[in-house]
Amino acid sequence: MWSQLWLLGCRAGFPLFPHRSPVVKILWQHFGTMKLESSEFQSLFTPGLKSVAELFDKAKYELRIAGGAVRDLLNGMTPQDVDFATTATPTQMKEMFQTAGVRMINNRGEKHGTITARLHEQNFEITTLRIDLITDGRHAEVEFTTDWEKDAERRDLTINSMFLGLDGTLYDYFNGYEDLKNNKVRFVGQANQRIQEDYLRILRYFRFYGRIAQRLDDHEPKTLEAIKENAKGLAGISGERIWVELKKMLVGNHVNHLVHLMYDLDVAGYIGLPLNGSLKEFDTVCKNVQNLFPQPMTVLTSLLKVPDDILKLDLRLKISKDEKNLGLFLLKHRRDLVKATDAAEPLKPYQDFVIDSKEHDTISRICELLKYQGEEHLLKEMQQWSIPTFPISGHDIRKMGISSGKEIGILLQQLRDRWKKSDYQMDKEELLSYVKKE
Repeated sequence: MWSQLWLLGCRAGFPLFPHRSPVVKILWQHFGTMKLESSEFQSLFTPGLKSVAELFDKAKYELRIAGGAVRDLLNGMTPQDVDFATTATPTQMKEMFQTAGVRMINNRGEKHGTITARLHEQNFEITTLRIDLITDGRHAEVEFTTDWEKDAERRDLTINSMFLGLDGTLYDYFNGYEDLKNNKVRFVGQANQRIQEDYLRILRYFRFYGRIAQRLDDHEPKTLEAIKENAKGLAGISGERIWVELKKMLVGNHVNHLVHLMYDLDVAGYIGLPLNGSLKEFDTVCKNVQNLFPQPMTVLTSLLKVPDDILKLDLRLKISKDEKNLGLFLLKHRRDLVKATDAAEPLKPYQDFVIDSKEHDTISRICELLKYQGEEHLLKEMQQWSIPTFPISGHDIRKMGISSGKEIGILLQQLRDRWKKSDYQMDKEELLSYVKKE
């Protein structure tokens, strides 16, 4: 359970996030300022972070944890990635790190204000506070600032706009913490303006809705209106950026609701989804894959009807070769490769397919197919199954006096069929005893 809230030194009478399990202590200071004390927060203080903090403190520059890491810490989670924000400019950071003999890597983010320092075998991405001067829906021209609220104002969602001081003090300018407590996903300020600054924020809204919201239909009408009005802006966003967001959404909560909503709001066509997507099949597969941890492509393929849909999707989203091949595999086999009618060996068709396949990743594709079909018990069996080795080779048959390559190939296939029918139990001697008879 979440700990109780401590207010001005006295215990308040209501719990934080009663539906969550991690223990987080949050102390209130004057005028609603809050202080976080949790094991997850304390675990961030590695030797590397302590060294970074000392450098910034000595140089009199402010340094705070920013964005998603703050959200995760308030949710009792240890963030996978921690971004930092500072009042120091990139030039000031570089001078400070150079003087201290700290190595800096990956200077590609410098023009946007990001310096990456490496201390104690750990990388620290630190970005100067900034204001977006000009935006075109994809990129922004920025100006550096020392105003924390101005930087928070340019961020997408209230739950991502908070900062956390290294002493645990929470800086929340747009009620992000309140929205987090209430499982609300809202844009900072006006949704229309935030979306037009970067149209990808439409997909980020859907992704975070799946991550934060508890109820299916808890959207603000004005937010949905803004999304529909600006959906066409997604046409100018690169497929790679869209796919990064879409993949996360497809394996998150409420995916069925969110994909239907994307069709209702005219978003689907601008991000590469087929305009006549198979939503009925999608509904079925969403139920089938619950708690089975499918790959994003497994879920997405249920919207597609023919191989050409995969090719069009690839043109728009630049999916990987493995993702493309998985989609084609599922489209081809989702109806014809099914469990056996023989109740004693329902997994046999899938096992035979693996045995006959020459592809190295066939088992992983079969597992995705089983998830697609909702065959949870067969999936567990397949994951525990070790592929048996066919005990006969062409060399074994040559030793029996058969030299014709064509004849050897025919015999090998006949013996393989016998071996499969024996449930892969026949050994080399038994199989070779059939060679003369064949």
